[in-house]
Amino acid sequence: MAEKKIVRSACRMCHGVCQVLVHMEGDRIVKITGDKDSPTSRGYICEKGRASAELLYHPDRILTPLRRSGKRGGNKWERISWDEAYDSLAENLNRIRRENGPEYFGMLQGTGRPYTGFTQRFCNAFGTPNMTGVAHICYIPRVLASMITTGHNIPVCDIYGFGGAYPECLILWGCNVTETGASDGMCGGMVQRAINRARHVIVIDPRRIRPAAKADHWLQIRPGTDGALALAFLNVIITENLFDKEFVTRYTKGFDRLVDHIRQYTPDWASEITRIPPETIRMVARLYAGASSSAIQWGNALDMSHCNFQTARSVLILSAISGHLDAPGGDVFWVPPEGVRLKSPFANPLFAGNLFLPLNKYRLGLDGTAFRPDRANWTLWIEDRMLGMADPIRRLFLSRIERLVADKPLGPAIELMNRLRRPRFPFTHIIHPPAFWRSIVSGNPYRLKGLWIMGSNPLITMTHSEDIEKSLKLLKYIVVSDFFMTPTAQYADLFLPSSTWLEREDVVNMHKNWCVTAQVPVTRVGDTKDDREVIIQVARRLGLTRAFPWDNYRRFLDWMLADAGMNFEQFSETGILTGDMRYWKYKDDGFPTPSGKFEIYSRMLKRQGVSPLPVYREPPHSPQASPEVASDYPFILIGGTKNRYFFHSEGRQIKSLRKRNPDPLLEIHPKTATKLDIADGDWVWVETPRGRIKMKALLTEKLAEDVVCAQYGWWFPETASPDYNWQRSNVNRLFGETQFDPDTGSECLKSALCKVYPASPDGSD
Repeated sequence: MAEKKIVRSACRMCHGVCQVLVHMEGDRIVKITGDKDSPTSRGYICEKGRASAELLYHPDRILTPLRRSGKRGGNKWERISWDEAYDSLAENLNRIRRENGPEYFGMLQGTGRPYTGFTQRFCNAFGTPNMTGVAHICYIPRVLASMITTGHNIPVCDIYGFGGAYPECLILWGCNVTETGASDGMCGGMVQRAINRARHVIVIDPRRIRPAAKADHWLQIRPGTDGALALAFLNVIITENLFDKEFVTRYTKGFDRLVDHIRQYTPDWASEITRIPPETIRMVARLYAGASSSAIQWGNALDMSHCNFQTARSVLILSAISGHLDAPGGDVFWVPPEGVRLKSPFANPLFAGNLFLPLNKYRLGLDGTAFRPDRANWTLWIEDRMLGMADPIRRLFLSRIERLVADKPLGPAIELMNRLRRPRFPFTHIIHPPAFWRSIVSGNPYRLKGLWIMGSNPLITMTHSEDIEKSLKLLKYIVVSDFFMTPTAQYADLFLPSSTWLEREDVVNMHKNWCVTAQVPVTRVGDTKDDREVIIQVARRLGLTRAFPWDNYRRFLDWMLADAGMNFEQFSETGILTGDMRYWKYKDDGFPTPSGKFEIYSRMLKRQGVSPLPVYREPPHSPQASPEVASDYPFILIGGTKNRYFFHSEGRQIKSLRKRNPDPLLEIHPKTATKLDIADGDWVWVETPRGRIKMKALLTEKLAEDVVCAQYGWWFPETASPDYNWQRSNVNRLFGETQFDPDTGSECLKSALCKVYPASPDGSD
């Protein structure tokens, strides 16, 4: 009889927050449960976590490296060894570097993955600025707003009660974490505990999400107008003298400017924009400011807007002047455990390896404004040689950057890097995705030769699908690292099979930086590899040992823990290390900003042509901004909506998850559906000026009659390859050229305009 045992580990089916117990019989996993003793999750586990073994043992997983043996997209492959794969990848990247230059290679990664930081480090060490992903619409706008305003990484809700207090007033703002499982390092189960404990719960969301059912106030905001509401909250708190006068006087810079600036943003002004009654705005602002402890659990909805950076600044100012920033039960800056090196580029910007990228290469970013093709061939060659000759000058410049980052006044460090790169949008720390793909299609400013896609399916997860498909056909060399063959992976020349979290080891500290947890391998299926091991082995073949000095990934983990006085094996027995949380750190340390204070008014933003005080911008395609479009496309479309069963485009192959959500759903109000002759479960067309897709109608009263909500990330792995019907229900096909947020390049994926009408009964074309 097989031995039964339980292994404690850390789940990574989404953002890597929850500790779990893996139940084994011999080498076989029989079930996965939540760890009740875990301080991070207290026994919580979502459906995705429970289904982890289905992913591990799935018959369609790719278990060995594959090399394309037929025409691209023809789904013909041959198995090769890992040494062959490493050598082939290194040989092709060396050829690109030798014949064209390192900038002709790019990388793309999925959202919040364990290897975040490693991919950027690899690009910088190789010599290319051309790293892209979905950061402009996910998390990073809030992170950068916090870095510039507070000098810290993003603050999060103090739901753990380390200081003896929990949020008395809890606002869920554009965040459905109790449904999706995790967000920004916060466990959905722990947020639900905080909701249950809070005296007042406020939900700000166009949809009546589950917590709204028992909330004190549900503010059914018009999609995309969160910035107006945040400014109106500030107006009430300032004009009614509800702010923390000691904090404002001693620890902020620019409050006097804000007082004058905010007068125009009254609740009556915001009500016309947001559809929230002005008295409700006043009531919620008073409730939030007057509570002994208040926290805001904000989410991805605030990122996908025409003023995401400015909205994030408004919310940060709201928390700060109300006295809830870094206070027990408020919005806090976590203190990481001592001695553990942080690999998150948000907590440790140096780890991304910006100092390894040659200075002249910053100017070659595909979305920059400094690049001039007529100067590239000779001016940059001369600059490169001069920088090589003037090594002391280069070291002096880099030491200045390193000193800025190490001392954590992150705003000046960002400004300094922007002067080099001059991106079109000042707060896109990687290449803006639409510009990335357009450059490949157009060849302007130049066309990449090679691309490594790691843990991403951009045909599904990014907008401008037509450009992406054309790009995948034009690129000379494509590598994909993933679990399964996907519509994107079908265009690869080399497929590298990734290990699941059940097969990996890790020091998990990507988002929840108050602790690090141990992830230990419990079994192994096939010949897959941790993506970070692959990066290290390829980097060493390319001679990038300065950036990757470790022989293998285990050595890297030992390096992370060395200053804590242990290696990974010892850490695995401990399972978790926690920081010693301190509150009100600014009272002793100030804020790590140029002024040493919380910067309500930012001179650095003004120097970069960005409004130094928060403002509101109307979504470019809305009933107010585009009435002529709205006459033909009368519904506001919320896209990019995730649910508890899938992580972005992942999970459609997993039977237990797909059974819960078998079809792509469009939420629509019953009264609206009746007018359109649509019944619950009918297939419908969803159309924008860009294109149309098919989805199945789900009738619900939890949204307004002129708002519809489409699920995100749909493709159909059960259908014939290589297409997998990826165009049929892919909501990102509905978004094309638009006005981007001028600060971050964000796209308004939750406030577009569309029309809806019946399709054939079976959903066929």
